[in-house]
Parts: sequence; C-alpha cells; structure tokens
Amino acid sequence: MDDGYASLMPANAYNWIAVWRRNFLGWRKVALASLLGNLADPITNLLGLGFGLGLIVGRVEGTSYIAFLAAGMVAISAMTSATFETLYAAFARMGVKRTWEGILFTQLTLGDIVLGELVWAASKSVLAGTAIGIVAAALGYASWTSILCAIPTVALTGLVFASLAMVVISLAPTYDYFVFYQSLVLTPMVFLCGAVFPTSQLPDSFQHFAGLLPLAHSVDLIRPTMLERGADSAALHVGALCVYAVLPFFASTALFRRRLLR
Repeated sequence: MDDGYASLMPANAYNWIAVWRRNFLGWRKVALASLLGNLADPITNLLGLGFGLGLIVGRVEGTSYIAFLAAGMVAISAMTSATFETLYAAFARMGVKRTWEGILFTQLTLGDIVLGELVWAASKSVLAGTAIGIVAAALGYASWTSILCAIPTVALTGLVFASLAMVVISLAPTYDYFVFYQSLVLTPMVFLCGAVFPTSQLPDSFQHFAGLLPLAHSVDLIRPTMLERGADSAALHVGALCVYAVLPFFASTALFRRRLLR
C-alpha cells in the first residue's frame, strides 16, 4: 500500500489467480450447499411463474412464456449470484476476516485482490446461470447448444454485477447497508429490464431508462442466444457491459485504498 496509486492496478496478468484459487478452495468445502442456495430461488421462479403465469399469459414475442422467462432467469441468476458473493463473502474477507490485509503483505497489489474477487464472483455466476439454463434445456425450452453459447454473456454479466457490488462494499460501513442496494437497485432492475416481461409493455420513458441498465443489455444478449435468434445491436450490448465492468473496477480500487489506509 506504500506505492501510491500503483497499488490500485494489478501487478501483472496472473497474480489474481492466487486470490481466485484461495476463494475456490474455501468454497469447495461448502460447494453443494452454496449451489443449492443459489439455485432455489431462480428455479422456483422459473417453474412457478413459467408454468403458473405462463398458462394465463400464453405466448410472448413468438415463443412460450416459460422459454421467454428462462433467459431472463439465467441473467437474473448470474446477477444475484455475483452480487451476493461480493456483498457478503468479499465484504467479510475485506473487513471482518481481514483476509485482504494479510494478502497485501505478499507481492499482490490491491488491484490483484479486487480482480481476483471479481473473476471468482463471475465464476460462481457462470455456475448459477448455467444451472438454470440446464433446467430449461432439460424441460425442452432451450437447446443444449444455445446454453453453451450463452455462457460468455453469463460470465460477463457476473463480472459486471460483481464490479458494481465492489463499489457498494467499498462504501458500506456494515452489512446493514446492503439492503438499500438490493431493494433500490437490483429489484427494480429485475422488473424494468425485460427479464420477466417485455420492456415494450413499459411507458416510453421507462423503456429509455431501462435500456441504460446493465441487466437489460445482458437479457438482450442471452435471450436471443437461448431462443436461437439473431441479437440486435450485439456489439453495443457487449460494449455497454464492458464499460459497466471496467469503470466500477477503477472506482472501487480507489475507494478501497482510501478505506484500508484509514
């Protein structure tokens, strides 16, 4: 931490792997319980809304409602998995357990730690999102090939929301403040970004606002992939997600440096 702002950047292209591996080894002991916990809510929503509400709604945008919803659930699962891993597990390693402080006595920089945490959260989002996709494919509402094709977008989605959550934990004094982010940011995003119903049903002003949100870009990439359709403005969506991943990374590392030096 004595090297000033040089400590904000990863020291090289591979140091972050040590942080990822450390988190993986710790998670491996509770892997089954972690996976079941992450999957219970989205699978319940997929089956409950898909089969229940789907009978009332009928077809949406030329496909069955459950097939429409499955893509949204994959994006939501990636978002929530990466967010909760960062908000709670990474926050504990940073503050309560003081794991980060110990790592900083090695050759790793703060940038290495944050990048390792982001990639780890994105890895967990891939597991969660892919599992929802597998359920959809097993039920016949997506092809197995389309699930494989959607994995890069799922990983990018996890990276985005982990990066955004890093800014939150760099500012939050305690766990109690996370509820504001969950209630005021994540929950509205679920309903505004086309995950559970088409954004075309929203007023024009809400449609424009929703189009700026990261989950909307993720859904607009994952849904056409899972439905085996061409994605409109794919480069724009990928570019927007990359911006959402990179800018919060730089902001959070600067905020963490200030916080850890107090």
